[in-house]
Order: sequence, then C-alpha cells, then structure tokens
Amino acid sequence: MKKKELEIILQKIPTFENPSPGLEQYLTPAGIAADIIFIAHQFEDIKDKVVFDLGCGTGIFAIGAFLTGAKKVIGFDVDKEIINKAKKYVDENNLFVDFLEKDILDIEEKCDTIIMNPPFGAQKSNLKADRKFIEKGFKISTVIYTIHLTKTVPFIEKMVSALNGKITYYKNYIFPIKHTFTFHEKKFVEYDVSLLRILTKR
Repeated sequence: MKKKELEIILQKIPTFENPSPGLEQYLTPAGIAADIIFIAHQFEDIKDKVVFDLGCGTGIFAIGAFLTGAKKVIGFDVDKEIINKAKKYVDENNLFVDFLEKDILDIEEKCDTIIMNPPFGAQKSNLKADRKFIEKGFKISTVIYTIHLTKTVPFIEKMVSALNGKITYYKNYIFPIKHTFTFHEKKFVEYDVSLLRILTKR
C-alpha cells in the first residue's frame, strides 16, 4: 500500500460528533497520520508487531497500523461513546482492531509499539496530560511515536532523559484544527507540532 492510498482510507474514518474540550478531542489529519505510519514502517516498528494507540479517539493510528501489517492492534480511550463509534466502524469494514474503554492510568497490557497523539495539555483542566501518556508508554512499550506542541519539546526531552529513554527521530508538522468549540474564535488554527520517536530502553 502506498502512503497516498492509506491517507485516502484514513480520511473516511468518522470524526467526533460531540468532542470534549477537556479531553482535547481533535482528529489527527489523515495526511499526518499516514506519514507517521510510514515512518514507523521505515523503523520496522509496525509490521508483525503489537501496536497500541493511546487516547485513540476513532482510531486513526490503530486502523492505519492494522492496514499496514501489524500483528495485533488495540486502541484505548476513556470516552465510551467514541470507543463504541470506533468499534462500529471497524466491524462494518471488517477491520480486526480491538478498542477498549480504559483510562490511560489503568492500562496494564504490553506492546511493542505505541503510536499516539496525546492531548497537548493546552486546556487548564488538562495541563501536562501529555506527560501522563509518555510515562505510561515507558511502562508498557519499547517504542513510542508521539505528537507534541513544538514549543514543549524541550520539556519532553528532559522528561525522556530522566526516564532513561532516548529520542531517535524528530519531524515537524503544521497541525490544523477546525472551529470545534464555542470558545474558538477562528474557523481554524494551525499549531506547530513535532513527532518524536522514543526508545524506552537504551
């Protein structure tokens, strides 16, 4: 499968009907998701691997990993409604991806690779939420692909170093977010974000 073909498929994944500002529920653009999936393939972190998508939403990374050869894929999210929506989509399209309603702190299952777009921690009620996702990733996986606001990367670097991990790859993107909530004043806003590939064990 070519990257453009994957992007076209991922564009069909349903979005959030009633997104929660507290959970920062924004759909990752299909083009960015497809690019990250292919980067993970170049590092041999998907094919025949167990892959988790933490804070999966409707499952764009989970579905992308399954379509490109992962051995087993599970998406985790605390939102029951969105998990049910993701389950319905994969059932209707014969995609063998599991989705579990579970808080990030309660995940005990282990995997080879995590691919995730955690909350940016932009809302006051959700400050430093992204760091909880990284900490969990260190406990349950070997490799983490994670997206963060570029301006927060220096803090993430210090955190990874303190956890005895290693960042082996960076890539920057422009992340567009459409007008979603009442407090949004513009039709869409673009954020500078960075993808990090983290090895949890040196």
